[in-house]
Amino acid sequence: MILKKHLKSIMSVTLAVGLVLSMAVAQPNLGMAASADDETYSGKTPKYVFMFIGDGMSYPQVSSAEMYLGELSMPGQITPEQLDFTKFPVHGALMTQDSTSFIPDSASTATSLASGKKTLSGVINMDETKSIAYTPITEALKEKGYKIGIVTSVPITHATPAAYYAKVANRNDAYGIGKQLAASGFDYFGGGDFDQKTGPKGADQHIYEIVEGAGYTIANTNEEILALNNKSGKVVAIDPDDYEAALDYEIDRADGELALSDYVAKGIEVLDNSKGFFMMVEGGKIDWANHANDAAASIHDTIAFDESVEVALDFYRAHPKETLIIVTADHECGGMTIGYSLTGYSTHFDKLQPVKMSYQEFDKLVKEYQAAMPSDPMLSDLADEIEDAYGLDINNLSDYQSSMLEDAFEKAMSGEKPSDDQEKVLYGSYSPLSVTLSHIVNSSAGLSFTSYSHTGTPVPVYAMGAGSELFDGFYDNTKVYGKLSVITKLDK
Repeated sequence: MILKKHLKSIMSVTLAVGLVLSMAVAQPNLGMAASADDETYSGKTPKYVFMFIGDGMSYPQVSSAEMYLGELSMPGQITPEQLDFTKFPVHGALMTQDSTSFIPDSASTATSLASGKKTLSGVINMDETKSIAYTPITEALKEKGYKIGIVTSVPITHATPAAYYAKVANRNDAYGIGKQLAASGFDYFGGGDFDQKTGPKGADQHIYEIVEGAGYTIANTNEEILALNNKSGKVVAIDPDDYEAALDYEIDRADGELALSDYVAKGIEVLDNSKGFFMMVEGGKIDWANHANDAAASIHDTIAFDESVEVALDFYRAHPKETLIIVTADHECGGMTIGYSLTGYSTHFDKLQPVKMSYQEFDKLVKEYQAAMPSDPMLSDLADEIEDAYGLDINNLSDYQSSMLEDAFEKAMSGEKPSDDQEKVLYGSYSPLSVTLSHIVNSSAGLSFTSYSHTGTPVPVYAMGAGSELFDGFYDNTKVYGKLSVITKLDK
């Protein structure tokens, strides 16, 4: 992590100064607080709150990452290596249904987390009639004096980050969401770019001009981002190496590219102030990987998400009585399960280790081949690329796997979209060749997926620090808002 070393030195100084100042300030607010959900809290109000959301991340995504790490460090042993956040002392679980479905989307679930209200899929911080706006907790915390930061590995105007600063009837109104970002007055936005820069018809004012006109500095080079600090004012730090307005998948990230953890570390620097801050961090590409049934990419992005939590943990160690860290998810994606019919009770996570790139990067290679495609395209033409990307020797597959791959290659070369239910089940909306290669690797490892979309599986919540005990148990995702409200004493 590029910024971690620098951040630790800053925190050491901060800790020393904090110890001196603590002798001179009044005792913290320890009064009893209560929420509309009958939550009560009489402990210390946290000065620093981190809210981590692994988009699309439920127990299978977490467990597969831990099993993968365990196989790396202890080959052949059935011993997972825990992620940092699964070691947190408090563990609960959330129900994720929205107003009309047990299978929700990120707009409705992020609204529940941010505002404590149910709504329709596709709607952000508005009721089911799309006429009444909800107030996300960030607005109330900003009024209370906290600085606010929003970080994501996907576009900053996507549904989950948007739920913490915007109110729209349709999550696809990315340009309108961008304008609300500019109007929010929040202090730090980091990670992905705006994914609709000049309006739906391309004729409106460029969103960068609107954001800068609202007093924000846009930093979109490594040098500009690394130079940011708590004297930089309001900033939007945009990843300079983005593809589709998002950070690269962790498995594809090159040396020197900023990681999600770097944007968290930089956010701590920018938000540093005497009254505290709230930072929401989304690991959005976990969701994207699971939509594509790419288990290797999911695992690497879940590990990268954990590394971003580790940055907050370093900060917590310097401020243990003033910090609250929450790690959860909005919903599960892909219906990932650890178990595959043809491997029985066996898993082979070593089969995932040779995978060097995401489906997205492999698709680029396929497009290059198609652009120069010979009159008689053959799967063997891509044998070297397949072995390099996935660790698969196409001459050493089972008859079943070879048949699947040949059919997928033929479909990919035709350029036709899935035409019947069987093809939709096999390929979803993804490239038939890359998604089939992912399925072959997944099944060899003992993993499988049921969907290219979200599922209704409950998601975990982990917590540590001031007020963390309230997050124990099994409850609806709307309760997260109430718990945070009472812990931060928003009614006082």
